Order: sequence, then C-alpha cells, then structure tokens
Amino acid sequence: MQDVYITLEEAAQFEGMKYITFYKRITRNPEQYATKTQARENGGKDQVLVSVSSLSAKGRKAWRASQRTEVGATTSSGEPGPPPWYVSVDINAYIEQHQQAYYEAVEAANQVQAFIDYAGPEKRSDVAARAAVRLGISPQSLYRYQAAVLEADAWARRQEAADGKNYGYFRALALCRKPRDKDGFPSLTAEQRAIIENIWFDKGFSKNKPSVAMLYVDFEKEAARRGWTEYPSEKTVGRYLKCVMELPAAESALYLSAKGEKAWENAMQIKCKRDATTLEVMEYVVADAHTFDVWVEIAAPNGKKRAIRPVLVAWMDMRTRRILGCIVCEHSNTQIVEDSFIKMCYEAGSVPKYVHTDNGRDFANAETLGQDRKIRAMELSAMDSELKGFYKAMGAKGWSRSLPYKPWDKAIERAFGTFCRRYSRKFASYTGTLTASRTADKIEKDIPKMLDRGELLTLEEFHETLQAFLREYYDTHKHRGLSDAKEKWITPLSLWEHAPHYEHALPPRDFVVMLRMKPGRAKVSAQGITRFKTLYTAPELSFYVDKWVNIRWDVEDITRLYVYNTKTGAKICEATSAELLQFGDHVSQVALEKLHREKNRNKAAVREFLADMRTPPELRTGAENPVAGKLDLLIGHAPRSKVVALPVDKEYRSEAAARGRKEDAGGEFLTAKAEGVLKQLKAMGE
Repeated sequence: MQDVYITLEEAAQFEGMKYITFYKRITRNPEQYATKTQARENGGKDQVLVSVSSLSAKGRKAWRASQRTEVGATTSSGEPGPPPWYVSVDINAYIEQHQQAYYEAVEAANQVQAFIDYAGPEKRSDVAARAAVRLGISPQSLYRYQAAVLEADAWARRQEAADGKNYGYFRALALCRKPRDKDGFPSLTAEQRAIIENIWFDKGFSKNKPSVAMLYVDFEKEAARRGWTEYPSEKTVGRYLKCVMELPAAESALYLSAKGEKAWENAMQIKCKRDATTLEVMEYVVADAHTFDVWVEIAAPNGKKRAIRPVLVAWMDMRTRRILGCIVCEHSNTQIVEDSFIKMCYEAGSVPKYVHTDNGRDFANAETLGQDRKIRAMELSAMDSELKGFYKAMGAKGWSRSLPYKPWDKAIERAFGTFCRRYSRKFASYTGTLTASRTADKIEKDIPKMLDRGELLTLEEFHETLQAFLREYYDTHKHRGLSDAKEKWITPLSLWEHAPHYEHALPPRDFVVMLRMKPGRAKVSAQGITRFKTLYTAPELSFYVDKWVNIRWDVEDITRLYVYNTKTGAKICEATSAELLQFGDHVSQVALEKLHREKNRNKAAVREFLADMRTPPELRTGAENPVAGKLDLLIGHAPRSKVVALPVDKEYRSEAAARGRKEDAGGEFLTAKAEGVLKQLKAMGE
C-alpha cells in the first residue's frame, strides 16, 4: 500500500502535541521518520511532509479516525451518512438533563485516552484488560470506546478548523448514550401534524378556548375528506398537541390567535423600563381617565336622582408618582381635562415641562394639541402660527401621547390598579371589575334599590373620600416603583418634598380664565355670527362682513361671544344673542345642544312619517328594490367642516387693554333693544 504523507502541523495534532515539540522530535531523531519536501503553491521555502507510517500508534489511529470523518459513515446504499449526534447537540442543555451520565463519561474518556497514549513495554492486551476492569466493561467494549474517542477527536479538530473554537467535549459525549427522541411520533405523518397545527391555531377555532376532543372532531372530518383509511387516535393527537404547546412560542402564538394583536401586545410583548430618577419634579407628567367600579348618586337638573359610575380625570408626576388635579365627573370631556390640568398646575405651583396624555379625544384634539390629532407627533409646522394648543399656551414646552391600545407607557395606569385594590373595594356599592377579561370578578349588587334607600354616596362625597385616600394612604405609603428605582425617599409625598423641582411660573389667572373658554373661528355674515344655530350680533361686526374672526365662549353661558381679529388678535367686540337673553341671563351650551337634539329628533320623526305617506302601494306590499342613480332635486355642496382655533397671547393682551375702556357697550345696546321689543310684545298682548 502506498504510504501517505501529511504536513507537520497535522501530524502534531494527531500525536497530541504542539508543532514545535513535534518538529524538535523529528530534528533529534531523523532516522525514525520518513519525510519528504514539496514546493508550496504560493512559493517560498519547500514544505516538509512526514509519512503516516512513521507516526506512533496513537497518531496513526487518530489519522485513520480523521479519514473516516472526511469520508463519513456510509448507509446501506453507499451514500455518506450524517455526522454523529453530538456534533449538533446543545452541550449546556444536555449536561442540564444528563448531568451524572456526562461526568461519568468524562472520567471514562480520560481513562480511554490514557490507554490510547500508552507506549510502554507491556503487552497492549494486558493494558486493555486492566483498563476494561477499571471501567467495568469488557475489552471489546474498551476498543469500541477507543474508536469512539478517536472519531470524536477527529470531529473536534474538524470543527475547530472551521470556526476556531474548542470542541474537546466531543470525547465525553461520544461515550454517552444518544438522548431518546421523545417527540418523534412515528405514527403521525408530516401532513397529519400540519393539519393538527392548522386546526388548533386557527383564529376562529382558538377564540372559544377549544379542547382536544373538539380538535379531533375536525381532524376526523378532514381525514374523511382526504380519504384516509387509517389515522392516529385521539390520545395520540392529544400527546402531540401537548408536545407542540411545550415549544417556546406556542403559548404566545395561541394567545395572539385567540385574542388578537392588540391584546397580545398588552399581555405578552416585552416592554422596556424607563428611568424616572433622572427627571425633576413636574418635568414630565402623564394623564388618564379612570372609571371606578363603584356606583354613586347624582341629581339631574329636574331633581331626579340616578346612579352612575364616576370617572376620575387626573395627572401623575413621573418622578414622584403623586396624583394631582383630581376631578371626578360622569363623563370626561375636553373642558374637564383642561380644568384638571389647571388644577394640577396650581396645586404644584408650576407648569410641567412635558405633557404625556392618553390617546382619547378628550385629551388629544385640535383644541388641546394645536394640530390635527391624526398627526401622531408634535410638529410645529403643523400648528397654526398663532394657535399652539392649550398645553403649550399654558406654558408646557412639549407634549406627546400614547399609541392606541398601548397604555404601558403611562405609570398612572398602575396607580389606578392600586385604587381598585385599596380604595374601590371598601364601598358598599362596589360591583367588581366589569371588563370582559375579568368577568369572574363581578359582584351582584342591587344598585337601583340602594339608590332608592339612599345608600349611595353623592358625587361630592365620593370626591372627598378620594382626596382623603390620596392624602392619608397613597402619598404616605411605600411605593413599589420608587423602591425598585432605588430612590432615597420611597413615598410619593416625601420624594416630592426632597427632590429638585422644575420651576415654570404660572400664567395670570385672568389669562387662564380666557383659556378655559372654548375657542373657534367663524365667518361674519351681513346679520352677524351664527353659532349653535343662533345668531349673535354687535354693531362692530359691520366692518368684518364676509371675513373670518376668532371667537371664544363660556360653555356655562353662551349668551355672548367674544370676538377677536384673526391677524392682530385685537378684541373686536362681545356679540350677544337677543334670542337667548330673552330666556334668562345665563344659558349653558349643554342646554342649548339638548334643545336642538330634541328638535332634530322631532324633525326626523316627521320626515319618516312623510316618507311612509309618499311610499307607492307597490313598494308597501313588497320588499323595496335597491335603486342606483336616483334623481336628486337638491343642488349644492356638502357642509364645510368647522375649523377649530385656539387662543394666543395677543388676544389676552387685547383683552387686558379692553378692560381699561368702557365694557359691554354692545351688551348695553342689545339690552336696550331687547327691552324695547318686550314692551312692544306686552302692548300687543294687552
């Protein structure tokens, strides 16, 4: 057989020594090694090769094992087979599950390696017998161990050459049993497995919390449709499904299929944790509205009492977690949000630097943001040059808002959870969480009877108890968020008193009063300004016919509009409505809107009756046929959308200047005119 020559580097590896050591050995004993030289491909000094037959027994065995790894184990058809199982195994996971077997294999591999390295005068058969006795195996098994270790060394060298990492643990794994594949399921074909997974993770199927029995019914239907004569039993399908659900992403995927993407993001998605310790007090505040699971009593304008679930609108300082600006109401709206913001500022003695709000329309709209709420981020280019929004008008430098259905960036949400556990459950009218995800927490209470017996607190009494809870418990008890953040003071009130504050002076109160008024923009007609389906007039408006003006009004008294020039911000006049003044000195916007809703409801009923009266007999007896291209006798454009405008500082300066002049000139004019009309009506009545 022709001798094989290898490089000195490869020979040193097979002998289990360093290159320089093997080179010195050849230099000292050149007669023991058959060598030759060959030219290098890239030029330079000739390369020295050594014959494999010149190596020691250990080196020759290692070389033969490496040759087997190069060729690979062959199957019955003569094709190369796969590498040993330990080449692709996760060593850490294997040790975790088979710790004792692995370390016993490490000791056995060391003894087998000592047997391989033995080069003494004693017969090898005697050495093998003693080594087999120490390992508790037969000599034949020892030789199998030897072949396995040599093969493992060859695979380790091959892997190390590929990525430069050490794979010495292959020798121990070569003497371990291959872990049994518990999840093989040979009775299930790949097609059947796919069908089981398709049914189980189907969106409609997973919504109803199905069982294995329900799945197997659909599986049998699919088997009949595909014409299978044999298929696995329900128990086998159940075991396979259990194996699938043990995969890392299975539970999360099933939740996503059943609950949807938004619920999955809330419950399953990993969120980051923000560091609030770098903030100053009142540098960053967040807002939200919370509906309590408690029923309270309110009185309608007509005196009738009814039960409602109160809504809390509040703000939280992110550094201290204090709750400020609490307002309890029946329904949250923009006016209440603005009042809550103003209350927070005066309680803290400063305007916050940054404002982060909920995505609801009462917190985020053109009036509060100064731009279209469809634009997610604050953009100065999207804002009117004069109208910056309520938050910025009050003095905040910027605002942001949460994405829809992603509330985890507002710490106030977790504070509301504390309210539920520590506060709401103390009330006799507590009815439990009414969300669909916690139906088991519902508590049956006869709220109407409790209302009749006078057992419900009024809205004002509930607000007082809430303030007492915040003052006596929430502000003075250990806050887990502050404790986890390693704050020195771990109660909201103590941290509020000791942490550095962001200072921004509050605006004047009369400016705040003007900001609380609803802003808008209107076009002046020849008769005045029409708003709320009501005409407002003033003599000064005659110079602004067919021009746009900025207006403001008090929602509690809409008998007058405050009119400003859109360019200069100067106050033009106070336009009043003679029609509304006849009803009284104050008319609220809510009352007027209710009146118009009732009028529109009556109009709709009359229109419906008129349509019935105009219906031909053919269409009354049978189903009406859909018609396209119906004649429209009305000509015109769709109503224009109303543009909302927000106040600016120059309007406030104009307002302040106007207070030095004679006030309510337009009001006196219309009052006198209204009195004249009343006298004429009385004379006609007499």
